[in-house]
Amino acid sequence: MSKRDDLIAKYADDLQTKCKVKPDMDLLKQVTIACGPSIYNRDAATVSGSSAGELETVRNNFVMKKLGITDAEKAMAGVNAAIETYGKSNRTKYRAVLYYLLTTHFGKESVFRK
Repeated sequence: MSKRDDLIAKYADDLQTKCKVKPDMDLLKQVTIACGPSIYNRDAATVSGSSAGELETVRNNFVMKKLGITDAEKAMAGVNAAIETYGKSNRTKYRAVLYYLLTTHFGKESVFRK
């Protein structure tokens, strides 16, 4: 397996164990690919759920730009809901998992389906 495949397997495990979500593996793969090389950088691969600035960045750069959600309050509510689903007590929140949760929360799977 490639390094990316190993990471996708780790993300799928996080979704099942921490989020109690059965992942759509094809969608998870597409979301992971969309994260680009950040998944290989230890710091960039994770999101700090306690950093308001980082959550605003997720809202602005992923939810609003990538997913096309135009209402900033609705976008931030979705980010907060995804953090709750992931579990605030989980120290390591993978970016790809959070993005997957956001994609399904907003029903924007079509953004990643070609």
